[in-house]
Amino acid sequence: MANPRPRWNSYLAGVALGVVLFAAFLATGHGLGVTGATTGVTAVAANAIRPGLFAPGSYLAGYVRFGLNHWIEWEVLGVLIGGVAGSALGRRFAPRIDGPPRLAVWLKLPLAFIGGAASGFGARMAMGCTSGMGLSGSAPLAAAGFLFLIGFFVAGALAALPLTPLWRRR
Repeated sequence: MANPRPRWNSYLAGVALGVVLFAAFLATGHGLGVTGATTGVTAVAANAIRPGLFAPGSYLAGYVRFGLNHWIEWEVLGVLIGGVAGSALGRRFAPRIDGPPRLAVWLKLPLAFIGGAASGFGARMAMGCTSGMGLSGSAPLAAAGFLFLIGFFVAGALAALPLTPLWRRR
């Protein structure tokens, strides 16, 4: 891999994210989020396997009605393309299995799956992911968005305490 380019200044990146969030509100009437896309893909796939699975008017039937041509699926596709393009332009694209350096690869994959499943389940139970609730919820100055961000950072700090030793280099 060629020498990677320097990372963006975090303050500049934060301003750029704010501009993107504002543009998303203007263009779509929605903020940023991800979990609605995974729910939509899951509902459409389940309905393709077993048509009529969801009762008309039910929560998942709404996702099936929109299909995959909905703003959030296009947003997630753009995030995927933008992430790959950004890592390639920054000369940082390298497929690898990441995780705590003190864990073997065969342990990292199931832990990543369990963590991802737990995060996805929690995001659906909360009716939004960290970007959806934290960014898009606090942008219009909603109290729920700020409460979520406080809880998110406190929970992250508490969870990090017992896991920090796994991330120390050998």
